[in-house]
Amino acid sequence: MMMMMTKSMTNEMQMCVNACMECHKMCMETMTYCMTKGGKYMDMTMMTMLRDCAEMCMMCTNMMMAGSEFSDRTCMLCAEMCDRCAITCEKMSDDSKMMECFS
Repeated sequence: MMMMMTKSMTNEMQMCVNACMECHKMCMETMTYCMTKGGKYMDMTMMTMLRDCAEMCMMCTNMMMAGSEFSDRTCMLCAEMCDRCAITCEKMSDDSKMMECFS
């Protein structure tokens, strides 16, 4: 059974949860967009990065909400993955949806 956090979340943690949820949503939307576009948008490295980033964001959200002692370390890795994902999307700077993912 999952233990729920007994103390309330700090503002910083709530902001992090919100950022993770927004990033997850953006990654999923971008993956769907890329699948619709096809061609160069189906680059395996980029699609894998988008999927991994979305999954990590969801995991971090769940861990923070559960009060996991490991959430700090997973959030650091998540931030690194989100940065790499943004850099990958930036490579398609001629596409406004990809630039949304970058920003």
